[in-house]
Amino acid sequence: MQRTRLQRSLRATFLGMVVNTLLIAGKLAAGLVGHSHALVADAVESLADLFSALIVWRGLVISAAPADADHPYGHGKAEPIASALVSGMLLVAAGWIAVTSVREIITPHSSPAPFTLGVLLAVIVIKEGLFRFVLGEANSVESTVVQTDAWHHRSDALSSAAAALGITIALVGGPGYEAADDWAALAAAGLIAWNGWRLLRGALAELMDAMPDPSLETRVREIAQTVPEVIAIEKCRLRKMGYHIFVDMHVHVAPDMTVLRSHALAHRVKDAVREKLPNVYDVLIHIEPARSQPPS
Repeated sequence: MQRTRLQRSLRATFLGMVVNTLLIAGKLAAGLVGHSHALVADAVESLADLFSALIVWRGLVISAAPADADHPYGHGKAEPIASALVSGMLLVAAGWIAVTSVREIITPHSSPAPFTLGVLLAVIVIKEGLFRFVLGEANSVESTVVQTDAWHHRSDALSSAAAALGITIALVGGPGYEAADDWAALAAAGLIAWNGWRLLRGALAELMDAMPDPSLETRVREIAQTVPEVIAIEKCRLRKMGYHIFVDMHVHVAPDMTVLRSHALAHRVKDAVREKLPNVYDVLIHIEPARSQPPS
């Protein structure tokens, strides 16, 4: 499962790298020749995508490495670290585009060439298609960093759409509307910054061992409760490391149960949870004597 997950994640990442390389060259050339600052800014955002894909690639490879003496819980945290770095690059790219856009707005310049609009429309279609494919793979393999990479593609599509709108206004409006694509680039910077912050928050939450989806905790409790001789589940804590989930729980058993039987019961609970939830990597169980009134 781990190998298949890595292969699918890397396939999506490498596809994005190839597409971004081609788009960077095309958008930068079209932007410079066609006098479109929004298109040049879009090319820079794609360049950030390319560097972020390299970070995603390394994060995925390191995350897939098995546990060792120095990292007994594995290397899963490499994914949210990579995701945080990629999100940070989105914020930096948004800031650069915003500063450049403001400078161009206050500096008189000619309108963009009409052909730049066609370039942007093609970019929108390509990047939106790439976003949908990569996001589908990310959701399938439950990878935070691949999901962040997917939203990089969506951010590129949004910035291209804003640029296309600005260029259309500049071309239709004529003299006096030359800065329309710069205003569009500024609006795109806001969208990119919002996506960057949203993704950064998710990565930081995982790094801080925030509780995963509450429904997952409920499911773990339900599975454990079905094991014979389990009287109640008290504490149940979950944390995420890359694809894997680690569970700590307190299981209440009959007070007169022997150490040998309670040990065997703990293994049955662990096996039941891992069988029903394959991404649960380990379950640490603390056995407690049941109280007269089971905890709610």
